[in-house]
Amino acid sequence: MFVDRAIIQVRAGKGGDGRVAFRREKAAPKGGPNGGNGGKGGDVVIVAEEGMSTLYDLRYESLYKAFDGEVGGLTQCTGKDGEDFILKLPPGTLIFNHATGDLMHDLAPGERVVIAKGGKGGWGNEHFKSSTNQTPRTATEGDPGEAFELRLELKLIAEVGFIGMPNAGKSTLLKALTRANPKIADYPFTTLSPQLGIAEVDAERRIVMADIPGLIEGASQGAGLGHDFLRHVERTRILVHLLDCAPPDGSNPADNYRTIRKELEQYSLQLAERPELVVLNKADLLDDDKARRRALLDLCKELDLRPDKDAIIISGATRLNTRDLLDRLWKILHPAKADTPGGWG
Repeated sequence: MFVDRAIIQVRAGKGGDGRVAFRREKAAPKGGPNGGNGGKGGDVVIVAEEGMSTLYDLRYESLYKAFDGEVGGLTQCTGKDGEDFILKLPPGTLIFNHATGDLMHDLAPGERVVIAKGGKGGWGNEHFKSSTNQTPRTATEGDPGEAFELRLELKLIAEVGFIGMPNAGKSTLLKALTRANPKIADYPFTTLSPQLGIAEVDAERRIVMADIPGLIEGASQGAGLGHDFLRHVERTRILVHLLDCAPPDGSNPADNYRTIRKELEQYSLQLAERPELVVLNKADLLDDDKARRRALLDLCKELDLRPDKDAIIISGATRLNTRDLLDRLWKILHPAKADTPGGWG
């Protein structure tokens, strides 16, 4: 988990000015005042967007503003209200007034909140008519909308956690899929704490991923990085179980899989039942596509997995099949959108 931050400015719309006008009709050449009131300025509205998990997009723009209200019209017509600006943020975003440090709102799932109110429209001269002032030439300006500099903070919890033996290639894969820059070296426990990154499936779909420290036999009793590892894993929604297709110690990938699974089950049965995708990594070490396919089929046969459904073979180093991996993970995370016609299929 880490904190994703952004500082932005929001500005609600100014209220429209009132109008000074008089009726000028054929039957009433010196008619009374009929200037209308100005329209209300638009609000800045923040909406909790399900499926959104980062503040990544806010790096492109710093000012978000609603539209101003229109000036009052003739014949006592009120000007049109300014259009609201809708700003979509991930649920769980903390919204602070950056100038004061005060927490303005803690955005809950499904919430819609007005964070900056639009200004009230000004009065037209029709509003000021009276028995003693039948031809008022006075109108007022619209009020300015609220404006704030906001500090947004989102505590990111990875949707996908990479698990596997030390040196299975988790850090390399995270670096290939995201802009994260974890330390990578050829010795156990290079990663001592979770490293997070954001993978872009496309312009509108992103996945928060974590490279979790390597797990060894006995971790459920605290061996190696033990409980520190498992506490981080239990917060993820999907487990990507990464296996080295040709472990340098000569071990069997299927046996390595069973070792990790045993530790997960001993630590938490609920965790062990989390959706899992088995990923056979370092396919670039195999001679050709035929050898890679055979390695995947052999693994699936030994572990009773369905090829291309429960398992996939990739290379984090050369990015072979990493696009397929991202698509597969998105569909697991968002099955409703994947199955909906016109959705993310």
